[in-house]
Amino acid sequence: MQASKLTDDLSVRGQISAEDLAPAKEAGFTTIVCNRPDGEKPDQPDAEEIRAAAEAAGLQFHYNPISPGGVTPDAVQKQGQIIRQAHGNVLAYCGSGQRATVLWMLSNPHDMSADERIERAAAAGYDLAGLRPQL
Repeated sequence: MQASKLTDDLSVRGQISAEDLAPAKEAGFTTIVCNRPDGEKPDQPDAEEIRAAAEAAGLQFHYNPISPGGVTPDAVQKQGQIIRQAHGNVLAYCGSGQRATVLWMLSNPHDMSADERIERAAAAGYDLAGLRPQL
């Protein structure tokens, strides 16, 4: 399962399919978080399809969608809560992994400094230094 690791217990990536859930479980993930709204692209699987496959694989599933540029305080709070309360490794996904990373950075469930969050995002391939004023 290809994903970018932000912390020991959180990874992000772009869109997943139902077929990715068994490998995700084998890779040690226990929780899946969808940050992509349904219908963003015509060929993307909807969240309920992913939820069903996740639950069939024994994984927890959470739907916390945000549109590009549409981060809300509620979505930030919910993302942090999901990550903090997860029992095991979390895989958050959206179109590219960037929105999932933004939500992690803003919610700061690991109590990291702004510099450390920016560095970890950059190491995962997301240049989000522009978020510094919000961190």
